[in-house]
Amino acid sequence: MKHLRFAICDLRFFHRHGCGLALFFAVNFAGAAEDFFAQGVAAYQAVQFPEAAAAFQKSAQTQPAVGTFINLGLAEWQRGHAGTAILAWEKARWIDPFDPRAEADLKFARAVAQVDKPQLKWFETASTWLPPNAWVWLAGGGLWLAVGALVLPRFFRRRKTGEQQWLAALGFGVFLFSLTANLGVVSRTNTGFILEKNTPLRLTPTREAEVISTLTAGEPVRRLRARGNYLFIRTASEAGWVEQSAFGQVSQ
Repeated sequence: MKHLRFAICDLRFFHRHGCGLALFFAVNFAGAAEDFFAQGVAAYQAVQFPEAAAAFQKSAQTQPAVGTFINLGLAEWQRGHAGTAILAWEKARWIDPFDPRAEADLKFARAVAQVDKPQLKWFETASTWLPPNAWVWLAGGGLWLAVGALVLPRFFRRRKTGEQQWLAALGFGVFLFSLTANLGVVSRTNTGFILEKNTPLRLTPTREAEVISTLTAGEPVRRLRARGNYLFIRTASEAGWVEQSAFGQVSQ
């Protein structure tokens, strides 16, 4: 708990000195999201972790933000909900892959819960290098750069230079790589985490089905298909059915 206590002390320090948690997380909350966030901070400092988690959850539903998900993860961890905490921190990293707090909390939580990171394909790994929306803009920018480098010289009736050809090649390269990364973003939307400890993995999508194994809270899984209230998921070593309520998806 040493790492998480350090993070909590940071939150209290900024609150006591009037900086405000919204400033600490560089998040511009508005309306209901800000109210829920403030309620969560007050409940957390009063050691009312269930109430804090509920308030942070409402704030995140109103306006998703990195700081909200980090605080939600801290509150859920204090409640002993490792799976929900890991999911919250993964959602923070989905929004901002560069946030060091979410990365540090995930590393600590996974070591304690003894669960691994999600196993990603190479193009999925590449998609984690930037926020999801950034890849869309990068693909568009690369395409326009390539088209401009090829079309503008003709439009102005000028001879193409080596630099323009190099820019066109660079633009097309950025465009193609960004398309691959966008594919990785779409593919990663099927990843999620087990929320409850000792979750039964069943052979068929029924409550009476044979239990293949039990899954650990925070264990990464990949959703393949749904049937009724059950999801067919794949772990690192096996596949089976779990109830939808036991699965937390990173990207909604």
